Amino acid sequence: MNTLTFTILRLLADGKFHSGEDIARQLKVSRATVWNALQDAEKLGVEIFSVRGRGYKLPQAVTLLDEQSVLNAIGEHKAWFKLEIHDHLASTNSDMMKKLNAGQAHASCVAANLQTNGRGRRGRSWQAGLGASLTFSLLWRFQCGASALSGLSLAVGVALIRALHSFGISQTELKWPNDVLIVTSNQAPEKLAGILIELQGDMEGPSAAVIGIGINLNLPKKLKQQIDQPATDLNSVTPQIINPNELLGVLLKHLAEVLSHFEQQGFTSLRDEWTKYHAYHQQPVKMIHPDGRETFGTVTGVAEDGILLINTPLGEQRFSSGEISLRGTN
Repeated sequence: MNTLTFTILRLLADGKFHSGEDIARQLKVSRATVWNALQDAEKLGVEIFSVRGRGYKLPQAVTLLDEQSVLNAIGEHKAWFKLEIHDHLASTNSDMMKKLNAGQAHASCVAANLQTNGRGRRGRSWQAGLGASLTFSLLWRFQCGASALSGLSLAVGVALIRALHSFGISQTELKWPNDVLIVTSNQAPEKLAGILIELQGDMEGPSAAVIGIGINLNLPKKLKQQIDQPATDLNSVTPQIINPNELLGVLLKHLAEVLSHFEQQGFTSLRDEWTKYHAYHQQPVKMIHPDGRETFGTVTGVAEDGILLINTPLGEQRFSSGEISLRGTN
């Protein structure tokens, strides 16, 4: 990527027109250099308006991530974290997995202003754009083995709910095993955030988890149309403007608290809180198996290890996350 691309995007972050001449003068480069750098931005999927006589602008103002602002928002726990903010990454989870293999420190976090090849569960892609989503990955090392981390994605969901509630976003619910939904009375649930966890280590310990999180901030219509399920964003569900730096800091603070609690007491102590916010608790659902088979039943709860419990015509069945997909039937 052109080294000037994000320098120029920062100038355009106010959402106003900036002439190529003014940008070139500020950066002490030619107007052709400015044009080439913005061409690279468009190749990354960044939409830029260009109007003769007025210059260049983004469709709207965006707030880019800033390390010190995030650390300030974390508060007293900020010393726990090693934070890296990148202008552009293909995938924060892929980047953090490489760091994990190289011995990266506990409580390291990688965030990207623009993620172009994010990964979701079951091989899906995570659609993100500049200013459209907050995407980051947190490395958390556990003394226990991977076998003791059942229910981890559900625990992370509890942390996300707590953080969003602190911003007054109370209509959030959880979908087993790794989604945050916005649920209103007059429409189908819409996805606000997703969790992707990749584990490494022995079954008996120690182990490590790379916890990838994506939250929709302000999805353009074009980007929303590329998502294969109903989706929404924070801009649509709250009148307040949420600064992504503050949001990331508050999320990391709640994640640290919940993950520390989870390692000490497991998912059991968080189960009631998770169940309280499960969108499909006591609801009829359809479970889709990897081979296309479908199982219908009613959700009765989750077990102490995060396994989903469903009452089916064949009796109660247990489902682990794996490649199983849950859908409501209402």
